[in-house]
Amino acid sequence: MSKRAAIFTCVLALAASFALSAPAVAQQTNAGQTVGSVSGLPVPRYVSLKSDRVNLRAGPAKDHRTLWVYQRAGLPVEVTAEFATWRRIRDSEGSEGWVLHSLLSGRRTALVAPWDRNKEGGPYPLYERASENVKVQARLEPGVIVSIDNCDGTWCRVSIRNVRGFIQQKLLWGVYPDEAIE
Repeated sequence: MSKRAAIFTCVLALAASFALSAPAVAQQTNAGQTVGSVSGLPVPRYVSLKSDRVNLRAGPAKDHRTLWVYQRAGLPVEVTAEFATWRRIRDSEGSEGWVLHSLLSGRRTALVAPWDRNKEGGPYPLYERASENVKVQARLEPGVIVSIDNCDGTWCRVSIRNVRGFIQQKLLWGVYPDEAIE
């Protein structure tokens, strides 16, 4: 290995270790909201996987080992940090790692009560309107991915295939409590 290549490798290793040890990849705005230093978007924030094959890596480079391979396009994940073209994400089970930003979409999706997959709480009602006193459009099993149309902090209007309806926001992973989405 040439001296130049060795120096370049050291610089890359330092940059990767900085990214892993420094959550300072975001900055505070005047309004107190934290935004990514690369994208200028809020951190943390929810996004979804764009592809049905996404490698979750131990660090922000392709030479870091693959921790997991996601195989579910549309799966919601939470961006917790940014470094160059890489985003550190967390999934609904708490697994964390780095993915290329080009494999993420700003399209908002959510999982229906993923914490309830092994319990007896579901299926959960999808209502015609934002009320429990109206017709049930469908019943959704825990872990089902829904597309989010909008949320008011209590209810979310979602769709799955050709069915649209309202579900209580507290039953979704992929939306913050009290978050309004338009």
